[in-house]
Amino acid sequence: MARLRDCLPRLLVTVRSLLFWCLVYCYCGLCASIYLLKLLWSIGKGPAQTFRRVAREHPPACLSDASLGTHCYVRIKDSGLRFHYVAAGERGKPLMLLLHGFPEFWYSWRHQLREFKSEYRVVALDLRGCGETDAPIHRENYKLDCLITDIKDILDSLGYSKCVLIGHDWGGMIAWLIAICYPEMVMKLIVINFPHPNVFTEYILRHPAQLFKSSYYYFFQIPWFPEFMFSINDFKALKHLFTSHSTGIGRKGCRLTREDLEAYIYVFSQPGALSGPINHYRNIFSCLPLRHHMVTIPTLLLWGEKDAFMEVEMAEVTKIYVKNYFRLTILSEASHWLQQEQPDIVNKLIWTFLKEETRKKD
Repeated sequence: MARLRDCLPRLLVTVRSLLFWCLVYCYCGLCASIYLLKLLWSIGKGPAQTFRRVAREHPPACLSDASLGTHCYVRIKDSGLRFHYVAAGERGKPLMLLLHGFPEFWYSWRHQLREFKSEYRVVALDLRGCGETDAPIHRENYKLDCLITDIKDILDSLGYSKCVLIGHDWGGMIAWLIAICYPEMVMKLIVINFPHPNVFTEYILRHPAQLFKSSYYYFFQIPWFPEFMFSINDFKALKHLFTSHSTGIGRKGCRLTREDLEAYIYVFSQPGALSGPINHYRNIFSCLPLRHHMVTIPTLLLWGEKDAFMEVEMAEVTKIYVKNYFRLTILSEASHWLQQEQPDIVNKLIWTFLKEETRKKD
């Protein structure tokens, strides 16, 4: 009997793990079936249109806009990967490091590059596998440990020991992890539309609505098919993400110009350009929840209330994981793409947070 009591906790953990992975793989299969039906429907309506793809040989002019900063490259010694970033502001000023989400690249921070260069060395990074940064082939190269190490190595290569760290969406996930694993590297943490990772994993299992909104996480576990679905109809799915009424940038904000949208399509239409970003998601279920999860640095969480992918309730729960000054600002009528949609408001909130003195919670 005593032996049974000793084994029971381990048995419960094993059963819970099995149920979790059953959920993951069953939902993967369901998502794949739904997208396959969408593909067949598209082919049935017009096969020529489905497989149409416009040749894009030259980048839009906005990607070389000198007012956004200078395009730079750095090669990391340990991994051997070459990272691309755009930097604005004088060298020697405090570092502000910007981490983009999916499906984005450095350009999603164009409004912040212009805004904060007066007082910071602002660096908008292309994450591993994204934009002009090198993209390893194997999915194992995109584990969260690798992504965290990338940021640490980038800081070292730039000659900094700490930074103001800002992340949006998937970049927000990485920003949380950096703050947890290397708090000495972060002066202040700013996350846009992504909750603490543990909040996300716990909430998604208990709330079917969030499970549905996060269906792309499960769909991305499937090899090559997600990349193919994004590319059909001349990247219609990518355009839909940014412009549709349900998921796109809100009507009350700064909408993407035609050139802005073309910049995204150009970058992700390059050979193999979708595999790296999607590979980020193909390791997530083996890495969460976290063993160490407390954040001990001042934190600002900004949230668009009309986010089509993240339930706003997760933002409120996040504060229990921050054992320091924590400020949450929820912008009504704002979408998931907050720093692009409401740049003036977001920049003002960031300035306020950076200027104010913050004190640790008791």
